[in-house]
Amino acid sequence: MKKKIALTGIKPTGIPHLGNYLGAIKPAIELTKNYDALYFIADYHAVNSIRDAKILREMIYEVAATWLACGLDPEKTVLYQQSAIPETFELSTFLMAFTPKGLMNRAHAYKAMVQKNTLNKKDVDDGVNIGLFTYPILMAADILQFDSDVVPVGGDQAQHLEMAIDIAQSINHNYGTELLKIPQPLIRKNTGIVTGLDGRKMSKSYDNTIPLFLPPKKLRKLIMKIVTNSQTIDEPKNPDECNVFALYKLFADENQISEMRQKYEAGGMGWGHAKQELFELINAHLSPYRDKYNELMQNKNYIDKILEDGSVRAREIVVQKMKFIRQNIGLFSK
Repeated sequence: MKKKIALTGIKPTGIPHLGNYLGAIKPAIELTKNYDALYFIADYHAVNSIRDAKILREMIYEVAATWLACGLDPEKTVLYQQSAIPETFELSTFLMAFTPKGLMNRAHAYKAMVQKNTLNKKDVDDGVNIGLFTYPILMAADILQFDSDVVPVGGDQAQHLEMAIDIAQSINHNYGTELLKIPQPLIRKNTGIVTGLDGRKMSKSYDNTIPLFLPPKKLRKLIMKIVTNSQTIDEPKNPDECNVFALYKLFADENQISEMRQKYEAGGMGWGHAKQELFELINAHLSPYRDKYNELMQNKNYIDKILEDGSVRAREIVVQKMKFIRQNIGLFSK
């Protein structure tokens, strides 16, 4: 029995941090156990904000190397570049014909820009390009072109999938047939909030992240900056109120968590000791990924080959889908 199709989009925004790894990369790669998984690098989405060709090209390599280093198997999955599939943009144009402007007005990213401009007493559309405004339509094309069954979503992307479903349902209703398969959200398992250096959610916007592939010395230096309270070494400590322990739990097994909890509650362990144990745990976990990432970044021809092969395989699927759509909406088929 053929597996269902899962699609994951990856926007090139630089080297990810621990929060990205635990919340998105790791669970997305695990989809290959139960789904025919496709992963695409959303490079045209990135053009909305990244206008430097050298920076964008390097970010594409970085994100591809990251996912490959973290375990994505290009033999068992499809990894491709969005820009290599021209039919995606043809489908996007078709979807626009059925997308009310009011639907795009409600998109979170656009509404946030409007609100910001209003607060700053600027024109509501100041700084808004059409790429940003129609971002959800291009995302819908990314999803619908493969007859995707499921799309992993977090809270920030759920609305875009809902919009893709609305557009597809409108088209199917108009033509009286299922031109486009209706995808379902695959809610990511909640790993809990990944704590940043300052105790808030780990986020680039807070400048409190731990990048994924730091060399050991820099990784240790950063971990030693994690905010803790002023308790002395001898005092018993509550692990459930500690930023260090919050991160420790995400990488440790049950025995390690139990032993660390006992050390906290018994007293006699300083924050420096706790941070050192956290460093050793995280470094041991990330070392093979870091080595693989560095190896891949030194062999970009290999990454090019992986993306080229994946793009060919992905386009074979999409070409057939677009042929089907053209025939059913009254266009001459290519």
